Amino acid sequence: MESYLKENFEVEPKNPTEEALKKWRSAVWLVKNPRRRFRMVADLAKRAAAEKKRRKIQEKIRIALYVQKAALQFIDAANRTERKLSEEVVQAGYDIEPEDLAYIVRSHNTKTYDFHGGLQGLARKIKVSLRDGVLSSDISKRQQIFGYNQFVEKPQRPLWMFIWDALQDMTLIILMVCAVISVGVGIATEGWPKGMYDGLGIILCILLVVVVTAVSDYKQSLQFKDLDKEKKNIIIQVTRDGTRKKVSIYDLVVGDIVHLSIGDQVPADGIFIDGYSLTIDESSLSGESEPVNIDKKKPFLLSGTKVQDGSGKMLVTSVGMKTEWGRLMVTLSEGGDDETPLQVKLNGVATIIGKIGLAFAVLTFLVLTARLILTKYISNELLKWSMNDGLALLNYFAIAVTILVVAVPEGLPLAVTLSLAFAMKKLMNDRALVRHLSACETMGSATCICTDKTGTLTTNHMVVTRLWVAGDTKEIKSKEKLKSSISEKVLTVLLQSVFLNTNSEIVKDDTGKTNIIGSPTETALLEFGLLFQNNYNQETKNMKIVKVEPFNSVKKKMSVLVALSNGKLRAFCKGASEIILNMCDKIINEDGEIVQMSDKQRKAITDVINGFACEALRTICLAFKDLETGSTSDNTNNSSDIPESNYTVIAVVGIKDPVRPGVKEAVKTCLDAGIMVRMVTGDNINTAKAIAKECGILTADGLAIDGPEFREKSDEQLKDIVPRIQVMARSLPLDKHKLVTFLRNELKEVVAVTGDGTNDAPALHEADIGLAMGIAGTEVAKENADVVIIDDNFKTIVVVARWGRSVYINIQKFVQFQLTVNVVALMTNFVSACTSGSAPLTAVQLLWVNMIMDTLGALALATEPPHDGLMKRPPIGRDVNFITKVMWRNIIGQSIYQLIVLGILQFNGKRLLNLNGPDSTAVLNTMIFNTFVFCQVFNEINSRDMEKINVAKGMFDSWVFMIVMVCTVTFQIIIVELLGTFASTVPLSGSLWLASILMGAVSLPVGAILKHIPVESSAHHGHDGYEPLPRGPDLA
Repeated sequence: MESYLKENFEVEPKNPTEEALKKWRSAVWLVKNPRRRFRMVADLAKRAAAEKKRRKIQEKIRIALYVQKAALQFIDAANRTERKLSEEVVQAGYDIEPEDLAYIVRSHNTKTYDFHGGLQGLARKIKVSLRDGVLSSDISKRQQIFGYNQFVEKPQRPLWMFIWDALQDMTLIILMVCAVISVGVGIATEGWPKGMYDGLGIILCILLVVVVTAVSDYKQSLQFKDLDKEKKNIIIQVTRDGTRKKVSIYDLVVGDIVHLSIGDQVPADGIFIDGYSLTIDESSLSGESEPVNIDKKKPFLLSGTKVQDGSGKMLVTSVGMKTEWGRLMVTLSEGGDDETPLQVKLNGVATIIGKIGLAFAVLTFLVLTARLILTKYISNELLKWSMNDGLALLNYFAIAVTILVVAVPEGLPLAVTLSLAFAMKKLMNDRALVRHLSACETMGSATCICTDKTGTLTTNHMVVTRLWVAGDTKEIKSKEKLKSSISEKVLTVLLQSVFLNTNSEIVKDDTGKTNIIGSPTETALLEFGLLFQNNYNQETKNMKIVKVEPFNSVKKKMSVLVALSNGKLRAFCKGASEIILNMCDKIINEDGEIVQMSDKQRKAITDVINGFACEALRTICLAFKDLETGSTSDNTNNSSDIPESNYTVIAVVGIKDPVRPGVKEAVKTCLDAGIMVRMVTGDNINTAKAIAKECGILTADGLAIDGPEFREKSDEQLKDIVPRIQVMARSLPLDKHKLVTFLRNELKEVVAVTGDGTNDAPALHEADIGLAMGIAGTEVAKENADVVIIDDNFKTIVVVARWGRSVYINIQKFVQFQLTVNVVALMTNFVSACTSGSAPLTAVQLLWVNMIMDTLGALALATEPPHDGLMKRPPIGRDVNFITKVMWRNIIGQSIYQLIVLGILQFNGKRLLNLNGPDSTAVLNTMIFNTFVFCQVFNEINSRDMEKINVAKGMFDSWVFMIVMVCTVTFQIIIVELLGTFASTVPLSGSLWLASILMGAVSLPVGAILKHIPVESSAHHGHDGYEPLPRGPDLA
């Protein structure tokens, strides 16, 4: 079975090939209900058509942007007359039609832009202040006139459509036809109303199955809809009511002033207001990979594009479906998401079992028919056929079809969807947003987590605690004492560096309280600056920022060029201490004078940096350089480059970023679970080592390495050192990518990697599971990730790993349970048909059993929450057999027990139970049905743990499981005691009920005995997910 599955039903968790997707689709056979089975499977034909449509739209956009644009420049603006304003727009108080406004940016038409008065003219026409932004009171009015920033999405399918889908099951349709014929023939032979009961019972049971199935599917679809909306929600920084705020992308309106920085997605079409070195990647929209520089001469920004470099502000001019991105987004959702490896594998299992079930169904029908013909032949009635004989044949056919209903486990692939939907919803509550379904599964196999330090292992609440300035190290405790110990000249340059060389902004909220909006490092520096200078504008009012080079993870520095009040230029630089120190050859002394830096002073500063780092402080070096010549004219922005050398050191600051509470325990949990944790950070190696030791990541035999050193190693050297690497410091995004690739390809590890920056995108994409940070992460990083860690916390990553394992184990539990029911139901009816000429389980009873094992069984077992024991096992191997030897042991053992019990009841039940009288056969058949159902109820409890004897542990905490159990037992009582007319049952006495329950309950001790039978564990290529890990000192 496993070799067949691996050959035909194997797909990669990430980016599976088109060939693999087509291969398993062609291998699937005997699908009862394609509409339901493949509801959560990508439609390749639709996807190809959508891709074609998307490329067509991209080509149109590209032509509009790069070809028509040139032609449009020749159109005389005077010839373009303004469209007459509609009554609605006039009443709202605006001076431009929404379509005209959208056209300007969409067509990049500078002539029309100038015709409307440029940026200032458009701002006047849409009634917005470029300084204070829109008023909150105007939001609803703007949304009515200019539209909402939402794209047209497929409406949620109503419940009746899911009922219709569930009714498309071919076997159920055949059964309904049989039931209708049965009603007709029954009334003709047995009269009204007795003749209709059998057929009506089947119809009612089918309707119950359909409704329960449809409601389950409908609830799942609602969960996915909510998660899908959450995935597309982006938090945007805007200026409204004169203050800077964070709003959802869905709440953005025309007139909003949006702040953009590296890695952001442009949330709507708009006009550039101001900014520095703003470079946009338009490839997602136009297909052109060449980045576009945005400035006041080329001010048009398109929704859906990405900020590649720089920062800036834009005025929103059109939103939602009035943008090209809105039209493109409609095509992106066509075709659906890729199916997960487990979904594909279980489609394979369903195909194999379906073939076996079909053979048994045909055999059962042939045996029953043959027995009927033989009986008629013996009694010389072969040519005499009555309506009753026709009804008997119809009944045999219905039983054969019902065996097929039970035998084809349509619910197996859908149980994966159910389990994943449940896990995704719970993970959302636990602060993790799953973007790709397969990540939930793959996380259960993770053997290694490469994690960032800042914000993930640490709190990201940074405070400057140490300062080295002018040759002296100071503790940041008393503001007055600190201020008096630094000369006025040095303090002036230090504060200029802090307030001018920053990407953050100091704003006042509605209550007048000062807030800082920006990265935690920048916030810590600005808070430090505000200790000395509350009126920060004083430092910057006479200076003009000429050029900015924003911080990025490759250069590890940020620089700014400033025009001073005397007309000269001054460059400020800050960043990774060693890098900035290497750019400096001078130092500012305690009197504020610039002097050449001696080797001794350089060594002293290096010792300070290392000293701070060993105390687990993040070190930032601040430097400046006065340029000999300079100009404040407008062309400075283009002509003046920020220097890269000969700077003067101002200060080194030590920033404390404490380790998050609970991280050490989370790391220990990972180690217990066989998951290696590696820290990959851009920080100083001493800082990294100190934090790694505090978290329990760096052990005595572990290796800490610098990024530059790692880069120089050959592949042979890497094979030796990579397994021991626990910390990589001063790493570039490319180092992270190289490490992930090596771990996956050479060491065959299943790698989860965290990332927040734009440059982390390749590593996130390459890893088996890419984990983007929700707070610190850029939109580019989130887009390339499989899971977004909303709270940036390492503990949340461990929660994702637990749920990943839980999903896999839960599906295994369900498969074990369902296969046991399949084997017993098939064998019972087949053997009985061969020996006695009748099936003890009727069509209605088999349909009820099918619902217990399919929809209700999936609900009970596939939604079990994870328990702590999951993280005391090794990871689930990459290539292990899905149906393990442990599962086969349990399936075969339970099946043998149930078949023996049902066989004894079938052939010797009347004598054993002392059944006499005319209704003894009906009582015996009801008893067999009842015992069979209770065997499944107790086996469902047994399946909660495939290895442990105590299967009741945590059972009462799983409310879904308990509700399913109560509903199953309650409805079984109703069927037996009250619905006998339809279900072919008769009421049972108290002693027979007790006997049924006890025979079912014996499954529990049988399960306990089976678990004592040793099973040979899997081969070296992976774990079967059940052996406990070694504990104690030998673990390390």
